[in-house]
Amino acid sequence: METLYVVEQGAYIRKNGESLDIVKKGQVLESVPAKGLEKLVLTGYISLSGSMMDFLIKNRVETVFLTPTGRFRARLMIDEHKHVALRKAQYLKLEDPVFKLAVMKVIIAGKLDNMAMFLARRGRDYKEARLGSAAAGLKALKSSLEKAETPDEARGFEGAGSRIYFSVFKLLIRNDRFFFNNRNRRPPKDPVNALLSFVYTLLTNEVISAIKTCGLDPYMGTLHEIAYGRPSLACDLVEEYRCLIGDRFVLNLLNRKMIRPEDFLFRDKKIEAYADEKELAAQRAVEMKPHIYRTFISSYEEMMRGTSSFRRTIQTQVRGFADALLDPEKVYRPMTF
Repeated sequence: METLYVVEQGAYIRKNGESLDIVKKGQVLESVPAKGLEKLVLTGYISLSGSMMDFLIKNRVETVFLTPTGRFRARLMIDEHKHVALRKAQYLKLEDPVFKLAVMKVIIAGKLDNMAMFLARRGRDYKEARLGSAAAGLKALKSSLEKAETPDEARGFEGAGSRIYFSVFKLLIRNDRFFFNNRNRRPPKDPVNALLSFVYTLLTNEVISAIKTCGLDPYMGTLHEIAYGRPSLACDLVEEYRCLIGDRFVLNLLNRKMIRPEDFLFRDKKIEAYADEKELAAQRAVEMKPHIYRTFISSYEEMMRGTSSFRRTIQTQVRGFADALLDPEKVYRPMTF
């Protein structure tokens, strides 16, 4: 076992010999082997016993705390990586305006490439011309990206690309029980956005883990400006995986009807009633019910450990980024379709 996800609200985890017990109201819900645990992800209101904390620290188990809706809250830090030369190169290179802009363009180009290819393929599969048109628009943006002379101009291309992509995202959903009007978050206002936000959080944490394993500083990035508490480098490097892994995964669950609208809990914010239920739902914060968290996590882990080995791909990509910082002859290339 490499990663353990715990989503049962009100539970706590204790160390019991060679096992970890997930306990709620005095009852052991599940007992799992402690050996081999590398990462623990706690979603919502879950506590740890003293012996469990001691086990996590001694065994250097990465521990991540998420809100009930899947937003990152905190990470249990053990100590920093000893690769000082790599972090020094990161700080110096990413402060160089020319190098920084070049890296930004590479990251944005990779994201635009993935979105364009994905829409073009689905457009052919579904015989939907609007998807093909959006893909052409994304390719045109990529062709013009090199003209960007400042970080803000480059970010403008990334923002324009995301707007084009999400303007046709609803056409990718082949399940009439779900709708998508626009990308929204913090909090997500509908089930599709809740699923997207959660998988993006999981992928960002995958990138953070790879960054820290490699020895880079996750808080010093390029595309995302430095902000207190934001892992900017992870937010940069996750961009290539949003469409490549995250969106495909969510659409697969929706289109195969593995998830239903009844699997979500809506938090009414005391707004006035609307005649259209879709409008009403759009004004509420929404989250997955516990049972669908388990289904989601199980499917996600199966995907990440599958034959494509996306987890290993992410680790390889981060090492490639580190190599580009240390070796002037090497250039970082995002993972694309």
